[in-house]
Amino acid sequence: MFRQAKWEEPLVFELSHEGRVGYVLPEPIEDIKVRIPETLKRKSRLDLPELSEPEVVKHYTRLSEMNYGVDSGIYPLGSCTMKYNPKINEEIAAHPGVTYVHPYQDERTVQGNLRIMWELERWLKEITGMDRFTLQPAAGANGEFTGVSIIRAYHLDRGNTERNEMLVPDSAHGTNPASAAMAGFKVVEIPSNENGTVDLEALEDAVGERTAGLMLTNPNTLGIFEDEILEIAKVVHRAGGILYYDGANINAVLGKIRPGDMGFDVVHLNLHKTFSTPHGGGGPGSGPVGVKEFLKDYLPVPLVAYDEENDRYYLDYDVPKSIGKVKELYGNFAVMVRALTYLKIMGRNGLREASEVAVLNANYITQKLKGTKGYELPHRELRKHETVFSAEPMKKETGVTALDVSKRLLDFGLHAPTIYFPLIVHEALMIEPTETVSREELDAYVEALRKISEEAYSNPEIVKSAPHSTAIRRVDDVLAVRKPITTWRTYRELKGRGDVDY
Repeated sequence: MFRQAKWEEPLVFELSHEGRVGYVLPEPIEDIKVRIPETLKRKSRLDLPELSEPEVVKHYTRLSEMNYGVDSGIYPLGSCTMKYNPKINEEIAAHPGVTYVHPYQDERTVQGNLRIMWELERWLKEITGMDRFTLQPAAGANGEFTGVSIIRAYHLDRGNTERNEMLVPDSAHGTNPASAAMAGFKVVEIPSNENGTVDLEALEDAVGERTAGLMLTNPNTLGIFEDEILEIAKVVHRAGGILYYDGANINAVLGKIRPGDMGFDVVHLNLHKTFSTPHGGGGPGSGPVGVKEFLKDYLPVPLVAYDEENDRYYLDYDVPKSIGKVKELYGNFAVMVRALTYLKIMGRNGLREASEVAVLNANYITQKLKGTKGYELPHRELRKHETVFSAEPMKKETGVTALDVSKRLLDFGLHAPTIYFPLIVHEALMIEPTETVSREELDAYVEALRKISEEAYSNPEIVKSAPHSTAIRRVDDVLAVRKPITTWRTYRELKGRGDVDY
């Protein structure tokens, strides 16, 4: 049932054999040889590996097989929505009109591209209940910074210079307080109650004349829906604050409820999560920000507009109170193309069904894993798109931690969930299966977690010393920071000194 991880693959330089050739360049015709000045000629040979073409192909194919991704199996990182990406998205995004377009082309030559952006914005407005969107932000955190910068500009424009506090729940994504601080706000933490939702009394005590806004996602990072959201919105708005929606978890409620209808004034979305673009390892991403009508004049420039009379799309720089640019040019266009492709294929009913299945899968795992020795389910039992268990009982009783559990999962050929987040759950295991995982895969994942529980109580060293079957064993995080291996030369030098143990 479980596929084993691949063993170590040598570096391409270690496979090299002198004299082997992968490609032979033709000899240049004598009378057109380029005369290279002696000062520019190399004094020594290039230090490149010598391999045949089949050897190179086999090496990089083996490396690709050692990797794990959404095309390999379940990738249940909580709050990240790492789901299968339809291959037609990649086919459309590879169209020459997308890949070869230049951002400085005349608008008349990119009407199709501008229409894609215009149509995408219309979809996003309908999905979220917002009135205007910027597609410029590069990813979620960039979208957060854009959203809170708009809130800051709004208050300053009204002369409310004293509104310098941004309220953030203790279960928030880590980038929320960071984005607020970068925008110049003092971050005020709002505690959660026994249900895992915002403590309404604490919120009422915290709001005041200094409140700029509240950053919130619904459902929250525990996968629990904030059922008092309408009252939360009233409290923030009565105090003169702006309600900001972190869209990382909107995969749970598509077609069911809109942030705008919950009382949110600003929304950011992660196109690369919710609307299906491969992400991880730094990108690509796209974090559009939508606002209600009273905030649209603060959006970044340019916005995409449509001249109905002349039937043309154009970039509109006439945004009088704009916060300026938050990214060079117009955003990550290819991600927008993938998102619109996904939206058009799914349609209204498809998006709703995706959320329903995502919620079903998360609750399936919750019910199957609930009651397993060593794992504890904090707060409410009913979850939305993700579920959070605590391995704290296992740690207390066996010494096996959430980190150990995640490392042992690798031996079963499974990707670990998010761990140690949210911070309000000790030894957290945060699992988001998404809608693109089958029941058989869910069963295998739960079976692996149960097996690890049995091992923790019978022979904990097996779990503590995991992984056992991966190319690289447990990484020494401190050593990896102090002595990073960034090139093959560094690896050779450290290996030669016997200094490589990660």
